[in-house]
Amino acid sequence: MIFSRKNTEAKSLNRASIGVLYDKHAPWLLAVCLRYIGTREDAEDVMHDGFMKIIRSIDNFKEKQTGSLEAWMRRIMVNTALNFIRDHKKEKMFIDLDPVLESVQVPSDNDDDFGRCDLTKDQLMDLVCELPAGYRTVFNLYVMEDYSHKEIAELLGISENTSKSQLSKARNLLRKRLLVFRNERNYEKAESSR
Repeated sequence: MIFSRKNTEAKSLNRASIGVLYDKHAPWLLAVCLRYIGTREDAEDVMHDGFMKIIRSIDNFKEKQTGSLEAWMRRIMVNTALNFIRDHKKEKMFIDLDPVLESVQVPSDNDDDFGRCDLTKDQLMDLVCELPAGYRTVFNLYVMEDYSHKEIAELLGISENTSKSQLSKARNLLRKRLLVFRNERNYEKAESSR
């Protein structure tokens, strides 16, 4: 029987309904995984693992207790991504940047000179994906998933101060990269007008 929100008693999925569910939700679920994982190949693996968890546990979904189907699926994907990060640490997760990047001036949030960079959604996703794993993980949990620093600390097994520090460093690094992006665009515009 096809899964229906109105019929929460009959949630068994047949092949066709699994395909429909996958086709409808795979693009945004992959985007969630990509924000955490950073590489498309690994994000696709995580998304497939997470989707298998969704299929296996769809009978446990209760809209009244769990929230919307999309929110429930997002939580599964985030948890699957976090498990992948823990299991596949290829780099020290919580790091300091090298001294060269630390010396770049960061515009403040109120700095009118910083301006808008007019990034596409894909360009912004690329910038987030380029963040070091610890920065990216805390940034996504705090900014995108709306977790508190206390919740992040418990989830990742770090202190609240480490969470706050990683978020601050992630934001500063994004500002630096946005500034570089803006300067490159201004240079390209100046060159093309000559």
